[in-house]
Amino acid sequence: MNKVLLTGRLTRDPELRSLASGSSVATFAVATSEYRGAGKEHAEFHNVVVWDRLAVVCGQYLGKGQQVAIEGRLQTRQWDDDRGTRHWKTEVVATSVEMLSGRRKKDYQADALATQAAAAETTTDESAISPNEAAEVGVRTMPDESADEQTSDDEEVLVLA
Repeated sequence: MNKVLLTGRLTRDPELRSLASGSSVATFAVATSEYRGAGKEHAEFHNVVVWDRLAVVCGQYLGKGQQVAIEGRLQTRQWDDDRGTRHWKTEVVATSVEMLSGRRKKDYQADALATQAAAAETTTDESAISPNEAAEVGVRTMPDESADEQTSDDEEVLVLA
């Protein structure tokens, strides 16, 4: 049986790529610690490969320093370089990745800024859209009751439906 269970921290942000076939792949490294007694510990570093939808999720939500639990299998690849030297690389091909430490504070802030930017892009002003176009995209108009005395009563304000 080829099964690996690891709990450790990411040593770098995941590197997300899309292949020509349309598949997504993310690679990152996880550091695990082995405690050897008398206050000594030994760190091991494991290369992890994640495919398809799980790769996209890892690329979006994981970052350096986060603690994760990984389940998968070991895979060893070999290749010859330009000089004819043979290389081997053993990796963990993950089938399950669980975030144990949650997201970092700056990630929450980045999401909030992105949400605000998206909201700002979707708001429109009256001069940018005609009433017919407004009806087509689901925007309805309402009279502006807070306008001062110098504006006309038939002036309208766009409200997103």
